[in-house]
Amino acid sequence: MKAARSFGWFLVAGLLGLLVDVAVLYLAAPWLGWYAARVLSFLAAATVTWQVNRRYTFADAAPHASLLREYLAYLSAMLGGAAVNYAVYVLTLHWFSGPWAAAIGVALGSAAGLVVNFVSARYLVFKH
Repeated sequence: MKAARSFGWFLVAGLLGLLVDVAVLYLAAPWLGWYAARVLSFLAAATVTWQVNRRYTFADAAPHASLLREYLAYLSAMLGGAAVNYAVYVLTLHWFSGPWAAAIGVALGSAAGLVVNFVSARYLVFKH
């Protein structure tokens, strides 16, 4: 039951992160292009998901010595999922065109990296 609750909150955090990801991507893409803007949008989304995950998803985890250390550990742990996420995003941009191709790529990439990110967050960052 506790694992299901944690995974549910992880999904909520992910949906919020997805919204931030797409918004920052579409705002930054005119200046940075679709690929570089995706790096910035991922960092923005990861920051939001870290905040939700530390407060709700893994609230019972052992606290870190500092918030900065925890944040950097979280970003590092998310790199595996980020690699999967970015690869799916790039493939989607190559397969689809149109104004929503990037948003579809972000959504598909997020779904592809979901399990990798949950396991990384649970066992590498927010340990019990």
